[in-house]
Parts: sequence; C-alpha cells; structure tokens
Amino acid sequence: MADAAPRLTPQEAVIYLMVMASASDGRMSERELRSIGRVVRSFALFSGADEQGLVDTAEACGKLMSSEGGLHKVLTAAAASLPSHLGETAYAAVIDVIAADGGLEMTEIRVLELIRNALKVSDEGAAAIEHSARARHMTVEAV
Repeated sequence: MADAAPRLTPQEAVIYLMVMASASDGRMSERELRSIGRVVRSFALFSGADEQGLVDTAEACGKLMSSEGGLHKVLTAAAASLPSHLGETAYAAVIDVIAADGGLEMTEIRVLELIRNALKVSDEGAAAIEHSARARHMTVEAV
C-alpha cells in the first residue's frame, strides 16, 4: 500500500518532521526551506548524509502527508524510526525550521505539541530548545 507509514532512517525521520512542521501553516516559506537545508548541512546527525536526497525525501513526505491520515502516518513513522536519544535533536531541528520565519501560527503550535508528544520530549527539554532557537533567530531589529 503506497500510503502506509514507511520505514525511515533517523535522518529521513527528522526531514519528514521538519517538512511536516513547515507545511503545518499551509505554506512552506523560503526561510523555512533554507532552514531545513541549513539543519541538514550543520547537525551532526546528518554528517555523511547525501544532501541531494533532501528534495526526494521532502517530496515523499509531502505525498504521505497528502494521504488520508497523513499527519499521523508521518508522526508514527518518524517516532518509530528515531532512537529515543535523538528525540530532543529532532525537536531542535523542527524548532529551528519553525522559528525561521518569525511568528507562530496556532496550527504550528499544535503540530509542535504533537511532535513533542510523539518523541517524548519533556516540557523542560522543549522549553530549553525553544528558548535557544528564539535566541539564535534574533535580529538587530526589535521584534
């Protein structure tokens, strides 16, 4: 069945989560797309990964998300594919993407909550990751 939740590598799982979070507000901004690329280039999790496969992985995620129950299939596949010690790393990657374009929509907040729960990231861990991302994305101009 083409729409079944796939088996993913840990790297693919993080990409799926970043794409899902980015698309959760109904659009994927250029800043969010650049942020996904930056995460893939800079996180140790992706060292040695083929950056060229990023587009194919993102498209596969989009196809799965557009299927019936796609959001939950992505969450299930990602959570099953990530070792527990990578939960906070994956959440940090997702937060970096969401923080890239500034504000948070309610749909993004809800998806972050679903991801946090699926990956079993503690409230304290999530708060620290979110605070760190806000600090990294600050600009000289006051928001």
